[in-house]
Amino acid sequence: MDSTKQIGEMVASDYRSATVFRKYGIDFCCGGGKTLTAVCNAKGIDETQVWADLRAIQQEAPLENDFNAWSLGRLTDYIMETHHQYTRRAIGDLSQYLTKVEKVHGHHNLELTDILKNFELLAAELTSHMQKEEMILFPYIKEMSNCKEKELPMAPPPFGTIENPIRMMEHEHDNAGDNMKAMRELSNNFTPPPHACNTYMVAFKLLEEFEQDLHKHIHLENNILFPKAIALEKQLQL
Repeated sequence: MDSTKQIGEMVASDYRSATVFRKYGIDFCCGGGKTLTAVCNAKGIDETQVWADLRAIQQEAPLENDFNAWSLGRLTDYIMETHHQYTRRAIGDLSQYLTKVEKVHGHHNLELTDILKNFELLAAELTSHMQKEEMILFPYIKEMSNCKEKELPMAPPPFGTIENPIRMMEHEHDNAGDNMKAMRELSNNFTPPPHACNTYMVAFKLLEEFEQDLHKHIHLENNILFPKAIALEKQLQL
């Protein structure tokens, strides 16, 4: 393993490492631009143990999906069909559950009001974010990929360079990450209190699942799709 690699690059080459980083509370999506040494030093984590866990996970079964080897068209389709569809479905479910839990338990557990507010903000921003990707950014990436494959000329985009919308998408990813972090802290790592009803427990379990999917979703874009799209645009401009 290369200790000079950034965390995002490590996950891009082997997504199984995300399980290890999640175990230690290491951000591999929005905060993926740092080395493991830097993060361990900042968070007081035993770097030697993290490396041991990473080596152990590499000895397991082969990767099911090597996203880094996929074409950009295939990757954009996968993100939309897997993560965008899941996000929209989960937003609907979580909105109902969190609203009900806050209404019933909010007077005793005041943090539920802030959790609901953070989720509503996150849901609105993600809905708009995914629509912009599906209507503008992803079609352009697929068009670039098609032009590269068929050796066709590429018309200049209306946004100047693909780096402009990507920069905005990454900024919105950071905002989403901040919202999730706030909800994790408010919920004591998605741990329901002893008096929690079934709806309360299900809501927190779904919220944790939502965070895990969002981390993978953002990772695929920030660490694989976006860098490759920027590089491809530069190739086509030569």
